[in-house]
Amino acid sequence: MDKKRIVIALGGNALGNNLPEQMIAVKQTSKAIADLIEEGHEVVIAHGNGPQVGMIQAAMTELTRSNPEKYIPCPLSVCVAMSQGYIGYDLQNALREELLDRGIRKGVATVLTQVEVDPADPAFAHPTKPIGSFMTKEEADKMVAERGYDVIEDAGRGYRRVVASPKPQGIVEIDTIQALVESDHVVVACGGGGIPVFTTEGHHLKGAAAVIDKDFASCVLAQQLDADCLIILTAVEKVAINFGKPDQKWLDSLTPDEARKYMEEGHFAPGSMLPKVQAAVQFAESKEGRTALITLLEKAKDGIAGRTGTRIQA
Repeated sequence: MDKKRIVIALGGNALGNNLPEQMIAVKQTSKAIADLIEEGHEVVIAHGNGPQVGMIQAAMTELTRSNPEKYIPCPLSVCVAMSQGYIGYDLQNALREELLDRGIRKGVATVLTQVEVDPADPAFAHPTKPIGSFMTKEEADKMVAERGYDVIEDAGRGYRRVVASPKPQGIVEIDTIQALVESDHVVVACGGGGIPVFTTEGHHLKGAAAVIDKDFASCVLAQQLDADCLIILTAVEKVAINFGKPDQKWLDSLTPDEARKYMEEGHFAPGSMLPKVQAAVQFAESKEGRTALITLLEKAKDGIAGRTGTRIQA
């Protein structure tokens, strides 16, 4: 088998929904990743942080509510950084242990990663991503008045803050990640899609009140690392059209044009399979010979070998 440089985008199911679940989940996740490393592939791991950053945001909000004189609100960009740190801590330790158990001595490192976004991105004018805890109407009105938050009423369950989900433009720490990969380290990077930042005066990077889709961030990371393969791991073994219907059809391979046709026909759900297919197409078209793969975590090794999953190739 050819040795490849691979970027893996882990879905939330690979990390669990809370700390005890995460400790269990990362052990299984590490076994699947170690299978690829054992075959000689260079591996960089990106991951989501949906439940984790929500938990951090809720805890920080509660702290501010309980003692507003002592504690000030925690910016969302800082919450993303916190989630990168503690998810990376669990993931790198589990992976290091799994590799040593297999007799593989290889450094594993987490890089707190900032990802540049465009402050003029249209997403900032139309925030849609709910974050944090539910609020009453009175609490929501106060947040709007005092902090300028955007809020929505969420299906009769209360009010929630919504933030933008801009497209990633570039990875700030790409040189550091590249250097670690080339010195034979396994790297965890772009956690939660990265800490969203944009440049203000001079060289100052300012955190944005936004969340970046981890599949799009993984795609940009893979392009900037000149990876051979982007693996987007999800809850199904293959991509399907007519999903959940009697005429459901699993897809072994897709060209970018075929994928666009299915997207236009509405086969892939927004917020679920759609961004994964969009990111896969973007990567596959970015340079000749690049392949994207969408499959289950435990099928990653078989997917790389061409035995399962959905391959997207130009």
